[in-house]
Formats: sequence, C-alpha cells, structure tokens
Amino acid sequence: MTELMSELREKRNERNIEAEKHKRTRDELNDKTKQWVGRRDELNAKVRELIDEAAVHRDKRDKLNLDVKGAKEERDKLNRAVNENIDRINRLKRRHTPRGEVPLNRLKKDLRDLEFRQMTSVMKIDKERQLVEALSGVKDTIDEREKELEKVEEIQEAIRELESVKSEAEKCHENVGKLADAAQEEHDKMMAYYEKSDGVRKQADDAQEQFIRTKMMADEEHKNHIVMIREVHDFDKMVSGIRRKQRRARVDKYETVAKREADDIYDRFKKGEKLSTEDLMTLQKSGYL
Repeated sequence: MTELMSELREKRNERNIEAEKHKRTRDELNDKTKQWVGRRDELNAKVRELIDEAAVHRDKRDKLNLDVKGAKEERDKLNRAVNENIDRINRLKRRHTPRGEVPLNRLKKDLRDLEFRQMTSVMKIDKERQLVEALSGVKDTIDEREKELEKVEEIQEAIRELESVKSEAEKCHENVGKLADAAQEEHDKMMAYYEKSDGVRKQADDAQEQFIRTKMMADEEHKNHIVMIREVHDFDKMVSGIRRKQRRARVDKYETVAKREADDIYDRFKKGEKLSTEDLMTLQKSGYL
C-alpha cells in the first residue's frame, strides 16, 4: 500500500508540473495575443487615416476635374469665336477684293500647290528655277494684297477683335493645362495614399492571422492545463480514498482489539473476579454496562 501511495504521489506531482508548464505557456501566448490585437488595431487605425487622407485628395481632384471641364467649355467657346472671326475676316477680304482680281483664297491655294510640287517633284535646274520664281511671285502678290486689305478699317477692326479673342483662348488653354496638371497631381497623391493603405492593410491582416494562430495555441494550452489539473484532482481523490481506507482499517483493527479485550474483561466479571476502574470503563465503552 505504501508503494502504491508513493507511485500515486509521484504521478500526481508529474501531472501538476505538466499543468503548471501548460499554464505558463498559455499565459505567455495570451500576452502575445494581446500584443497582436494591439498591433492589429494600431494598423487598422493607420489604414483609416490613410484612406481619409486619400479621400481628401480625391475630393480635391474631383473639384479640379469639374474646373477643367468648365475651362475646356470656355476654351472651346473661345476657339469657336476665333474660327468665326477668321471666317468673318475672309468674307470681308473677299468683299473688298477689286473685281477682276484673283481672290486671296485662290492665291493661297495656288501657293500651297506650288510648295507641294517643290517638295515632291524631281526637276531640272531650269524648271526648278521657274518654280521658285513662281512661288516668290505668288508670295509677293499675297503679301501685297494682305497689306492693302488690312488698311480697310472694317478688316482692321475684325483683326483686332480676332487677336483679342485669340489671346483669351490662349489664356484659357493655359488655365486648362494648369488645372489638369493640378487634378493629376491630386490623383497621384490619392493613389499613393491608397497604395500605402493597401500595404498597411496587408500588415493588419497578417497581425490578425497571428492573433488567431496565437489564440488557438493559447486555447490548446489551456485545454491541456485543464486536463492535467483534472488528473491531479483524480490522483488526489485516489490518495484521499486510500487514506480513508487506511484510517477505517486502523479503526476497525482498534475496535476488534477493544472488543476482544472487553470480552475478556466481561468473562472475568462473570467469574466474579475483581475489576479495576479502567476495566469497568472499558466495559462501559463496549456496551456491556
């Protein structure tokens, strides 16, 4: 029995050591779990900050794109006005061209045809010289005609109006470019913040995975701890049961000896022998008296 008790105590201590080992590992893993939760929450907060910043640049970009659209519409309106003024000037020039003279538009077309021939044809030297002279003559005629027509007050006024509208159109075109560049810059900043948020979100997802993995390991260690503690309690129950049996056995042994002693004293009493006070007390405890 002593050997069994020693073996039970040894196994109980082994299980208790294992239980403490699992408890320490569980607590360490739970601490790491808290760290991963903190890291995950910190990264998710950073993601939200980056997305909010991206949204600021997105709103700026969208506003600038609306400004670009408005500036383009104004530019197109001015470009139409430029074309209308050019058409008006051409009409005025045709109107003020003396009867019998070749129209200015026809001269300009002839000039373009001669220039095309010069660029695309292979000619002898004398032919090429003639072509160059013809080109020069047409150019001079056009220049002279333009100078004469530009002296007309109505045409001068139309030209001044054209230059004014051209200047406005050029300014508007520059403004479109500036606004478009600013919108692109805001778009690039927005995309940079979104890309950065994607990278941080991946880190947050990794932290969440580590949290889940560590939590599962901590739960497993906790289960193992509970199993070991239950086994410790089972061994405690077995040791306690054996001790109760041992005490019961000692009590039973004591009662058997006491009964035998009381029987002997009672036999002596029946024979008339003189009993001591201790003998009488023994008989009383045994129920003989």
